[in-house]
Amino acid sequence: MNTEYRYNRLDRNEAAVLLVDHQSGLVNLVHDFTPDDFKNSVLALADTAKYFNLPTILTTSFEDGPNGPLVPELKELFPDAPCIARPGNINAWDNEDFVNAVKATGKKQLLIAGIVTEVCVAFPALSAREEGYEVFIVTDASGTFNRTTRDAAWARMVQAGCQLMSWFGVACELHRDWRNDVEGLGNLLSNHLPSYRCLITSYMAGRAAA
Repeated sequence: MNTEYRYNRLDRNEAAVLLVDHQSGLVNLVHDFTPDDFKNSVLALADTAKYFNLPTILTTSFEDGPNGPLVPELKELFPDAPCIARPGNINAWDNEDFVNAVKATGKKQLLIAGIVTEVCVAFPALSAREEGYEVFIVTDASGTFNRTTRDAAWARMVQAGCQLMSWFGVACELHRDWRNDVEGLGNLLSNHLPSYRCLITSYMAGRAAA
């Protein structure tokens, strides 16, 4: 038994979400997930951030080049969130405006997702770890060329103390207890998981009939 390990759970009062380089051009590079699955996971993470009212920061890299603009769905979901258009910095943490926006949240737990995993996610994740942040990589909302490069990036980040999670795991760990809001969490999950929609619909129908 490892007596040194401490399970620090995600805390809705301590977490912020960083969505890095989900851009129209870069989306075409994602091949470790199907296009539909990847889009669903990104929007599920975004909806999770909205549901738990987590500070969310958007950033793009070299929009005027081939990377393209931020995907419109994220801008629509977070019209008032900081959106840092980096003129050329590959590592978002090299951009002073981005780092200042992160620090302004006052949060010490960072949920990071982006395109591509080994660069746009890994570089700021490693930089944030160096500065003492708890970093959680939302794996299914981050994409790259193939599973080989993805797995190498995951290993590098884990060695630095980052934690790998899915958007579903993030939502459940933030929620802690079904009794906090059965219908709210159920709707969040079922909006992005068709099989869960069947489960929650059955449950709600049973409650109404009782």
